[in-house]
Amino acid sequence: MTIAVRAAVAPSARAIFLLTRQGADLRRHPWFVRLPATARQTALAFVRAKEFTGKADETRVIPFSAGRAVVLLGLGEAKSFTHRQAMLASRRVVAIAKQHRLQDVAVALDDLKLMGWSTEQLAQLVAENFHLAHYDYTAYRTPPPGGWPQVKRITLAVSPDDKAAVERGVRTGTIIGQATNAARDLANTPGGDMTPTVLANAAVVAGKRFGFRVTVMKKAQLERLGMGGVLGVARGSHLPPTFSILEYTPRGKSKTAPIVFVGKGVTFDSGGLNVKPDSGMYEMHMDMSGGAAVIAALSAIAQLKLSVRVIGLIPAVENMSAADAYRPGDQLRSLSGKTIEVMHTDAEGRVILADALTYAERYKPAAVIDVATLTGAAMVALGQRAAALLSPNESFSEELHKLAEQAGDFGWPLPLWQEYEADVRGTFGDVANSSKTRYGGAITGAAFLWQFAKKFKRWAHVDIAPTMTTIEGQHLAKGSAGAGVRLLVAFARHHA
Repeated sequence: MTIAVRAAVAPSARAIFLLTRQGADLRRHPWFVRLPATARQTALAFVRAKEFTGKADETRVIPFSAGRAVVLLGLGEAKSFTHRQAMLASRRVVAIAKQHRLQDVAVALDDLKLMGWSTEQLAQLVAENFHLAHYDYTAYRTPPPGGWPQVKRITLAVSPDDKAAVERGVRTGTIIGQATNAARDLANTPGGDMTPTVLANAAVVAGKRFGFRVTVMKKAQLERLGMGGVLGVARGSHLPPTFSILEYTPRGKSKTAPIVFVGKGVTFDSGGLNVKPDSGMYEMHMDMSGGAAVIAALSAIAQLKLSVRVIGLIPAVENMSAADAYRPGDQLRSLSGKTIEVMHTDAEGRVILADALTYAERYKPAAVIDVATLTGAAMVALGQRAAALLSPNESFSEELHKLAEQAGDFGWPLPLWQEYEADVRGTFGDVANSSKTRYGGAITGAAFLWQFAKKFKRWAHVDIAPTMTTIEGQHLAKGSAGAGVRLLVAFARHHA
């Protein structure tokens, strides 16, 4: 799908979308008078019969000749129209076009105007969400006779004065949207085909394509380093672990303190010896969504040529339950030297992240953010509409909250106070990988990671388990949502 920007009053596309606020006079839309007479008459008949009032989610498709149509799309009340509604409206344009196999679409960008947002920012938001809505994961499905429905082109009509700014916004939004979709491809890949080595190779391919360096450490190197957390979790699988290091360094920034993104890369999580119930295991090929987000974020950052040095770290393992699997009660010597007392083998993500956080120390980073599908408890706390944001530095947590809101990769802060550290203190080892209490699991998971992030003034943990998959009403294909990508890119842009 391509997004074209045209300084035009009357679109020539085969499908013309009129996006209208509730109660607005449809006849005042600048394109209305240029529609075919039959389309105008039908549209006004819908309005007079109150079958189209502009309410959010109201849609009317009016064919007026072979393969051509006008689509009326309601945006709801003007006073409640925010960037959240603009995101959904942009996705609905694509969803409706796919549903009706409309391949050539025109939209007036002014229809989606937002108070306080520049034209360039709005264009980025719209382009991003066009691409997110166009995505579908069909790698393992047989195509229908007519092929998969696709939108080939969307024309954004703008005023001549805005054209350059809109083009910049569309380029940025396209890069971020396509990068997010690439993360969705990785996360949607079944566990039998997505191994630690395959995930590492995906990082290598992205690095060569977009211009950042990738180094992959394998089992022997991890043993020499002493990454007991990664190696311990990997013991139950015949698939060897990997540790990928992604480095984006713009010209003149090689000596500056980088920002470090750490992504959990559990390519399949059976729960280990504390095996998951069948209902909880089905989507666990997506337990590497944090690692996928880091690869995608670095890909977007490199394409955007941001003036900030960024390091990505991805520990990757498969958590299985073979004869040599790590056991409850085991003590794993982490890279930091601290011992991790294994209370539960299904709390494996934090164990491998512990080694990655320690490894991040060597970069003397300006900030560290880890992204992980860490806990079901975060879903209990927040539902499926926001990731959990946790940091002992509350101003940093709030900074991420604001960036997440603007980026559309929503998150909400949870507390991370010193009192929670007592809940992850080991009995026979230094740190326990599962809390002594059944309450506040999202927080105690972050408290565990905090024990390995003490040297960072600006560290945050983003638990994307709540937003790992799409849900009804988001106008996105089922499966991975690409959670975390847009937040990491927004942070890098903000930091730059």
